[in-house]
Amino acid sequence: MSRKLACLIGAGLLAVSLSAAVARAAEITSLAIMTPEQGTDFGWNQQGIDAAAAVAKKYHLKFTAAQGLGYGDVRNTLRELADDKTGLIIAHASGYNTAAAEIAAETNTRVAIVDSPKALKKGLVADYTLSGHEGAYLAGILAAKTTKTDTVAIVVSGEPPAWNSQSYGFAQGVKATKPSVKIRYAVIGPAAYSDAAGAKRVTEAAIAAGADVVFGQGNGASFGMIQAVETAKPANGGKVWFIDVIGDKTSVDHGNLLSSVLWDYAPVFDQMVQDIKADTFGTHDYHLSLASGSVRLLKTSHIPADIWQELQTAQADIISGKIKVEETFDAGKVRAAMSAVEAGK
Repeated sequence: MSRKLACLIGAGLLAVSLSAAVARAAEITSLAIMTPEQGTDFGWNQQGIDAAAAVAKKYHLKFTAAQGLGYGDVRNTLRELADDKTGLIIAHASGYNTAAAEIAAETNTRVAIVDSPKALKKGLVADYTLSGHEGAYLAGILAAKTTKTDTVAIVVSGEPPAWNSQSYGFAQGVKATKPSVKIRYAVIGPAAYSDAAGAKRVTEAAIAAGADVVFGQGNGASFGMIQAVETAKPANGGKVWFIDVIGDKTSVDHGNLLSSVLWDYAPVFDQMVQDIKADTFGTHDYHLSLASGSVRLLKTSHIPADIWQELQTAQADIISGKIKVEETFDAGKVRAAMSAVEAGK
């Protein structure tokens, strides 16, 4: 009897221990996001901070936004947040993925990183290598239907996976709509995300080469692209249009913002919190899609109603699978799909 009682007690203690472990896994009281630039770029940084803040508010979590950290070593900031017992640290830059994974292991703190889908670790490290390629395909259709010179340009501040997938999606949309359109592809620099001056110079060169629609991916550098578009004086006397990514710059538009491939991180960050509560964090990565509404094309007053209707039809076809948009993160494949490739530096 005593042996049986001991076994029952042991089993009970084990059940309590397992329940406590599950409870601890389900606990999250705070959320932090780390960004390389200030959250005022209407793009990667601002959208990330705004979405993280919204999710923190929804779940009544303490929220911290560590902004303007640059692209260097952020281990000290990671350790500070870990020491503060932060429930989830969103390391919102591809340059942070190695350090974040290291600190996660060192401090047993959950982190979410980008551009490292193979770094998943259950309960500790999740990846959100996001791709707006479906929305970029729609932007490509719009560009092909808008250009008067039959030349469009893609200007990027680097070639991270997210930019590569959108560039390739955009090119697919252009060619599917009007194969004769030339696509000029220009890279400002290897990591020129905040180089507005370089962006302006490279965009001016693309416009001088005949582009009258510019698909710009740049974070803070995008403001230099917009300056080039707004001050452009094409030889044909026409107008140059700008298609942005991630955020909505309508409030600062001077008449050249044709559209934007909008990203909404909120559903992604929300799912991370849900996964933490369900003890499935780190078992899968996260995606954007037209179907979920986490990526969409911005409707502006500059887009004619008939073209917008065509875009809506194309969107429905992508969601249904009738139109297949190939996704690639490979810079070499992106460059091979372009009519002309130029390096800004």
